[in-house]
Amino acid sequence: MGGRPKEHEVNVLVTGVAGFLGSHLADKLIAAGHRVVGLDDLSGGFRQNVPESVEFVVGSVCDRGTVERLFEKHRIDAVYHLAAYAAEGLSHFVKHFNYRNNLLGSVNLLNSSIRHGARVFCFASSIAVYGSAQCPMTEDMTPAPEDPYGIAKYAVEMELAATRRVFGLPYVVFRPHNVYGERQNVSDPYRNVVGIFLRQALRDQPMTVFGDGSQTRAFSHVDEVSVVMARCVDTPQHWNQVFNLGADTPYKVRELAETVASVLGKSPRIEFLPSRMEVKHAYADHSKVSAAFGRPEHVPLAEGVRRMADWVTAHGIPSGTRSPRIEVDRGMPEIWLSE
Repeated sequence: MGGRPKEHEVNVLVTGVAGFLGSHLADKLIAAGHRVVGLDDLSGGFRQNVPESVEFVVGSVCDRGTVERLFEKHRIDAVYHLAAYAAEGLSHFVKHFNYRNNLLGSVNLLNSSIRHGARVFCFASSIAVYGSAQCPMTEDMTPAPEDPYGIAKYAVEMELAATRRVFGLPYVVFRPHNVYGERQNVSDPYRNVVGIFLRQALRDQPMTVFGDGSQTRAFSHVDEVSVVMARCVDTPQHWNQVFNLGADTPYKVRELAETVASVLGKSPRIEFLPSRMEVKHAYADHSKVSAAFGRPEHVPLAEGVRRMADWVTAHGIPSGTRSPRIEVDRGMPEIWLSE
């Protein structure tokens, strides 16, 4: 796999390739004719998610030696950095883990990209950078993240802009939100609410909702997100920009729970828990990304949940997920303390 690719073919590194978004992105890049090297430490993803033609390396972005050797061997042209522990609420209680993985690991990738002359660095950020901004969130708003996860994501965004000014490395920032779908890790107790509800409902447990469930999110099926991200490596006219990415229609969390129950043919059983510290409403405007990359085919929420449920039913609920060690438990929701 080493050496420069053929004309129009690009050597692409995808971090987090064993996760559900990373594996779907790899599928799209391969379909476009690119070579894909994948890096993942398998802490939240699974080897079976990795497409067969990916040259897969087990390792962490936090390991500088692993990252540097990967660049030396494969002559990477483009980086898609998706590796992160994306748990906004939990990030308050695992600050060191959050910043080490989501910020310092990103710096390792940036340093190697600079040293080895990568053409572009594509970063999966998050609308968590906006904080409690007025909805719909637009790219011209000034970010004001309210949790360590969002802070780390925004710090990487700022570092990318600084790296562009000093070293000339082009970048693209995507701010996806509430992505769900097939291959998602439904065994993680702290993140991915669609997966949490599916796991609970399939086990005939009540679906647990913090507060009254009136929080709103626009749940985005992975196919709507990955197809757009895959296009940016071939569109240099859109580099050095920031794009919101995801679905347009916000749903209340309790509506999501009702949808999951309906898809599974069950009566909704919801257990309302004390409210936690979180952004109440979060959904974004996507006119900028649509103008640049076109509108992907929309997957309605019920259809997307059905696809995901079918996948979970066929593959089962995985075990052996590695969750981060809690660093501070003061004020932590009781249900998390019992996990």
